[in-house]
Amino acid sequence: MEKTFEPQSIEKQCYQQWEDAGLFKASGEGQPYSILLPPPNVTGSLHMGHGFQQTIMDALTRYHRMKGDDTLWQVGTDHAGIATQMVVERKLNAEGKTRHDLGRETFIDKIWEWKEQSGGTITSQMRRLGTSPDWDREVFTMDDNLSNAVTEVFVKLHEDGLIYRGKRLVNWDPVLHTAVSDLEVLNEEEDGHMWHMRYPLADGSGELVVATTRPETMLGDTAVAVHPEDERYQHVIGKEIKLPVTGRLIPVIADDYVDPEFGTGCVKITPAHDFNDYEMGKRHNLPMINVLTADARLNDEVPEQYRGMDRFDARKQIVGDLDASGHLVKVDKHKLNVPRGDRTGAVIEPYLTDQWYVAVESLAKPAIEAVESGEIRFIPENWNKTYYQWMHNIQDWCISRQLWWGHRIPAWYDNDNNVYVGRTEEEVRSKHGLDASVALRQDEDVLDTWFSSALWPFATMGWPEQTPELDKFVPSSVLVTGFDIIFFWVARMIMMTKKFTGKIPFKDIYITGLIRDESGDKMSKSKGNVLDPIDLIDGIELDALVAKRTSGMMQPQLAEKIAKRTRKQFPDGIQAYGTDALRFTFVSMASTSRDINFDMGRVEGYRNFCNKIWNASRFVLMNTEEHDTGRDGGEMTLSLADRWIWAKFQQTLKDFEKALGDYRFDLAAQTVYEFTWNQLCDWYLELTKPVLNNDASSDAEKRGTRHTLINVLEHTLRLLHPFMPFITEEIWQRVMPLSAVKTDASSIMVQPFPQQDAALLDEKVLNDIEWVKKFIVGIRNIRGEMDISPNKPLNALLKNVSDEDSHRLDAAKGFLDKLSKLESVTVLQADEKAPPSATALVGEMEILIPMAGLIDKDAELARLTKAIDKVQKDLSRTEGKLANEKFVSNAPDAVIEKERAKLEDGRKQMEKLNEQVETIRSL
Repeated sequence: MEKTFEPQSIEKQCYQQWEDAGLFKASGEGQPYSILLPPPNVTGSLHMGHGFQQTIMDALTRYHRMKGDDTLWQVGTDHAGIATQMVVERKLNAEGKTRHDLGRETFIDKIWEWKEQSGGTITSQMRRLGTSPDWDREVFTMDDNLSNAVTEVFVKLHEDGLIYRGKRLVNWDPVLHTAVSDLEVLNEEEDGHMWHMRYPLADGSGELVVATTRPETMLGDTAVAVHPEDERYQHVIGKEIKLPVTGRLIPVIADDYVDPEFGTGCVKITPAHDFNDYEMGKRHNLPMINVLTADARLNDEVPEQYRGMDRFDARKQIVGDLDASGHLVKVDKHKLNVPRGDRTGAVIEPYLTDQWYVAVESLAKPAIEAVESGEIRFIPENWNKTYYQWMHNIQDWCISRQLWWGHRIPAWYDNDNNVYVGRTEEEVRSKHGLDASVALRQDEDVLDTWFSSALWPFATMGWPEQTPELDKFVPSSVLVTGFDIIFFWVARMIMMTKKFTGKIPFKDIYITGLIRDESGDKMSKSKGNVLDPIDLIDGIELDALVAKRTSGMMQPQLAEKIAKRTRKQFPDGIQAYGTDALRFTFVSMASTSRDINFDMGRVEGYRNFCNKIWNASRFVLMNTEEHDTGRDGGEMTLSLADRWIWAKFQQTLKDFEKALGDYRFDLAAQTVYEFTWNQLCDWYLELTKPVLNNDASSDAEKRGTRHTLINVLEHTLRLLHPFMPFITEEIWQRVMPLSAVKTDASSIMVQPFPQQDAALLDEKVLNDIEWVKKFIVGIRNIRGEMDISPNKPLNALLKNVSDEDSHRLDAAKGFLDKLSKLESVTVLQADEKAPPSATALVGEMEILIPMAGLIDKDAELARLTKAIDKVQKDLSRTEGKLANEKFVSNAPDAVIEKERAKLEDGRKQMEKLNEQVETIRSL
């Protein structure tokens, strides 16, 4: 093996070999186990959330594949209607063209061209992450078979009366000219104003004062509402208001929705431009006056002087006119949540349009029952509450979008605007008896991307055909996803799968936390704190990282701020950590927390873990490659240490599988890390040396230890493989020919996962070696505290030795002598007095190392005095900081806690140093 682990030299080649060998396919044997990849946007690239979730999915996939299950990870990408159309439109705009210049069909051809050339970025990046889905089954939501499934579902829902067309309020993006889902709307607090306006009563008996953050919408007011029990306004309920600027008469109505404590207790009602007002308008049969065009200009429903004006220009004009006419009372500064389109940044308008809807109430009921009954379970369970809250308050689902890219709605209109739904125009004509004399035009709209995504669990398995995959892999075993799309995607998949297959789509829903930066801030380009998983794998130079984080920024000051932050955080750029270190970081953070702060220090720590595994494997191979490892038989004697490491491995395996079964990837990672680093590498490798390097050891003893060395490493590699696929494959290829594994299989990934064997879990052996470890650590601590060379032989005296201690001394003599560098071990009688010694405890037994002749007393006291002086200076400095009221008042809590911890550590150091001084003075 090479001296150092270089992940870049093995990862791409290794992955290509796996894929070429077809190792990611379902085996067709064992119990079905399947996972659905939440389909990433075809426009997208791998971000930290993807990397986190996909590592978890791949770990489960690799684990169950090794367990012998018939394992399928179904992969695919989403056509991402808005995002993809915008990408191609921007390219056209750069050429001075629009999609309308090309026409619908040519524009869609352009999108397909772009998809073929540039749409595979995220799947190639998934390969870099080491994911192992069945790429031969990769699907795209616009593939023919999935498109057919979408059409079939639409038609059947329409036939069942569950899809209808209606005029209702939607989130409208005035730049894209389409309805958008709530998930595509960003609500962020911004500085704004609250305008207070006088609305005079039509009979001249007074006025009401209303307040609004959107004065331009007053042109569409159709009522003013008060609370029915508000005594201030009992006398005006039922009267009419003369709406300023327009002169229209509108009623004063009473509704429980109005909060009498907020503002004046009077609320203007604009049913066509506010979601809450829309519901109130329906309750009171109010007119719904839309005052905006599709691009958010004022339309012909408003007074002539405002027609054609941009909504914000109109706002200024209307406020000025209200002020001039004496109807403006005051203007207050006001913080408000402003809804903006996540693609365009434009302020979203509630907009009244004709759209297609799914009536979801009957679909929601069985979806709720599936979770209530435990047929589907959320992990962590507390997400049930979020699911129920959404599902019990579910509204009909707007499924149409005013785009060209997507699944076109299978509906046709005649010249009288009668609507006909069918799979094709031919089917529509045949079903409704419409001959060629009746002109038909297909609906221009496409379906919401979430509509096709809702069919993912069964459409990917060949539905509406009754395929073997549909029987075998529906329901899938687990869905791994984020909490933000529980309603938008998870709930809709449950509803649709139950409706069209009668089955649940998945058994478990594992909800992951949100990856934030190390300070707990959400990663965003505007904050300059985004990390790219590929940069962590391959490394990136500082200048390239700065350029990447500031590219496309229109604000020079913000770009400079981000550049400065990046240079401070990564003065040397980001070094290459390799895939395995990044993956292990992800699984180690996968707790039940909602938010996860990503710590770069942990990636570095797990890169060191990779190096530790590599170096330990080199040690094992150096001690086994040219020797008899018992692969072909021969007498073997297992040492106490050999039996211990097998018992420890079994203990680890049991804990690992328990944690994985509970979706506690963090605990599984912690378990395997502790075993590999501390037990296998730090202890067992050392415990093999007294056997392998001792001429007195028999061939059977050496064969037994070499057999254990190579096979425990081989088992450990298989245990680690689901989390760290590349390094384990590379080492396993070298280790396997020396081990007891006899297989023709080309890869570790199709080897059986290690099996639990209770017979190897020997508690006595575990306790015996723990005793040995404490003995050796006790001696090493004495050497460290007394500054005694590690190579200097010592004479040890033992007091309070029990019968069990005596047996352990005899059984472990070779280990103790070699690893503690002991020249002799003498057991003192109960009444025998020991010379001045340094001591350590192993249970009740006391280890004494006589100091006479081992150290220069004066020199050691001088060294300790110097160390005490340094610690005292540090203590005084820290105590001074914490006594400074200004520091404590102004410093962040984390900094203060750090100083307090430093103070506590310093006091412990001081106590230990003083104890050492007393010991040496007593010599």
